[in-house]
Amino acid sequence: MNIKYTVYVSLIVALGGFLMGFDASVISGVVKFIEPQFDLTKIQLGWSVSCLTLTATLAMLMAGPLSDKFGRRSVLKYAAILYFISALGSALAPSFTLLVLARMLGGFGVGASLIIAPVYIAEIAPSKHRGTMVSFNQLNIVLGISVAFFTNYLILQWGKSDANWATYLQFNNYNWRWMLGLEALPAIIYFFSLFFVPRSPRWLAMNGLNEEALHVMQKSLGEEEAKIQLDSICKSIQSSPKKERVSFRELFKPSMKLVMLIGIVIAVTQQITGINSVFFYAPMIFEQTGIGTDASFSQAILVGLINLVFTLFAIWFVDRVGRKPLLIFGLAGIAISMFILSTGFGQATYQLTEKNIQECVSIVGAEDLSSMKNVTFQSDLEFNEALKNSVSAQVFKEHQTEFISKAISINPWLVLVGILGFVASFAISIGPVMWVLFSELFPNRIRGVAISFVGLVNSGISFLVQLVFPWEQMNFGNATTFLLYGLFGLFGLIFVFFLLPETKGKSLEELEVILVKE
Repeated sequence: MNIKYTVYVSLIVALGGFLMGFDASVISGVVKFIEPQFDLTKIQLGWSVSCLTLTATLAMLMAGPLSDKFGRRSVLKYAAILYFISALGSALAPSFTLLVLARMLGGFGVGASLIIAPVYIAEIAPSKHRGTMVSFNQLNIVLGISVAFFTNYLILQWGKSDANWATYLQFNNYNWRWMLGLEALPAIIYFFSLFFVPRSPRWLAMNGLNEEALHVMQKSLGEEEAKIQLDSICKSIQSSPKKERVSFRELFKPSMKLVMLIGIVIAVTQQITGINSVFFYAPMIFEQTGIGTDASFSQAILVGLINLVFTLFAIWFVDRVGRKPLLIFGLAGIAISMFILSTGFGQATYQLTEKNIQECVSIVGAEDLSSMKNVTFQSDLEFNEALKNSVSAQVFKEHQTEFISKAISINPWLVLVGILGFVASFAISIGPVMWVLFSELFPNRIRGVAISFVGLVNSGISFLVQLVFPWEQMNFGNATTFLLYGLFGLFGLIFVFFLLPETKGKSLEELEVILVKE
C-alpha cells in the first residue's frame, strides 16, 4: 500500500475545499464596507453573502450527474476556472448587482468542488484510511476560511499603512476589492495541479475502463489488493440494475429510506445550527460586543485557528474513534455553546452615556440622542427600536453597529467562549464527518446523484441561514437567534444517538449491503 501517493493525490484534489472555504468566508470582512457603499438593506446584505450558496445549491444538483458522465477530475477543473473568473469579477464589480452576479458565478465552482472532491477522494482511498483522506477536504475548507480571515485583517492593516507600496496599491480605498480578488491566485494553482492527478478508479470501472482503473489502484493499494478491490467494484456494478441514466427517483425507493433519512437529517443539521452565521458574520458579531473593528477582525482570525486545530483533531480521530462518537460529542458541544452564547447576549444591557453621545457627534447631533441618554435597555431589540426613532434611516443603517458597540454592557468573554466552543465542536464533528458519511452511505452506482441531492439540501439550508441572519438579528435579537441554533443542535444530537449506524472500517461495498435494504 502506497499511502504517500494517496495522500499526495488527496491533498491536490482537496485544494478545491481551500477555494470553497476562502470564497465563502472572505465575505465576512467585506460586508462592513459594502453595506454603506451600496446602501444595502439587511436582506440585501444577507443576499450578498448567501447568493454564492444559492448557485452552489444549483451546482450540487448538476455536479453529481455531470461527474458521473464526464469524470470527477474534469468537473473539478471547470470549478477552478469558475473560481478564477468570480474572484476577478467580484473585485472589479462597479455595482451591487454585478458583485452579486460575480459571486453567484463562483457559487457554481463552490457547489461542484464541495461534493465532487470528497467523492473522488473516497473512491481512490483505501477503506482503512478513507475517513482521514476525505477529511482532507474539510481541512482545506478550514484552511481557506482561516486564510480569508487572516488576509482580511492584513488588508485592513495595510490600508492604514503609510508605506509607499501600500498607498500605491490603494488598500485603504479598495480594501474589500482586494479581499475578494486574492482568490484568483489559488484558483490558478488548483487548475494546473489537477493535471497531476489520475481519473477516479471507481469512475473508470463504471465506464468499462478497467485496465486504467487497475493501474490507478495499484499505485495506492499495491497489485494484489488492487485486483481484489477492482473485482469487488465490478461485481457491485454488475449486480446493480442496468439503466442508461440514474434518476433522482431512485433515491426515494423503499430500499433507500434509511440511507436518505440519515443523509437529509445530517445535511440539515450541519447548517441549521448556524455555522455559516458565525463564519460569514464573525467580525459583525464580535464588533457588537464593543471590542472595536480591529479587535473584531483579529478575533475572527482566532475563530479560524480554532476551526483549523479541531479539524486536525477530527482527522486524527475519525478513523480511530469512529464517526458516531465524534458526532455525539460535537453536537452536544454545539448545543451547549449556543446556549452559552444566547445567555451572554440575553444578559447584556445597553445604555448611551453623555460620553458615548459626545463621541458620536461627528455622526449625529447630540440633541437627536437626548431621549436615549442614560436610559438602560434590556435587549438589543429595545435599543435598536429606540435608535431608529432617534436618528435618520441612513444614519441607522451606516452606524448601527457602532452605536451598539458603544452602548452595550456585556461579558465579551462569555461570547468569545460560546463562539469558540461552537466552532471547536463543529470542527471536530459534523463539519468534516458529514462529508465522510456522504462519501460512504450511498451505493456505488448512484453515489454521484445521491450526494448531489443531499448536498443540495445542505446548501439550501446554508443559503437560508446566511440570507436571514442579519434580518434575524434585527427582528429576533441575538439571544433568540442563538437559542434557536442550540435547539436545532439538540435535535440533531438525539437523532444521531438513536438512528445513525457506525461506518468506520467498512468498505463502500460492505456498507451498501448493510444500509440498503431491498
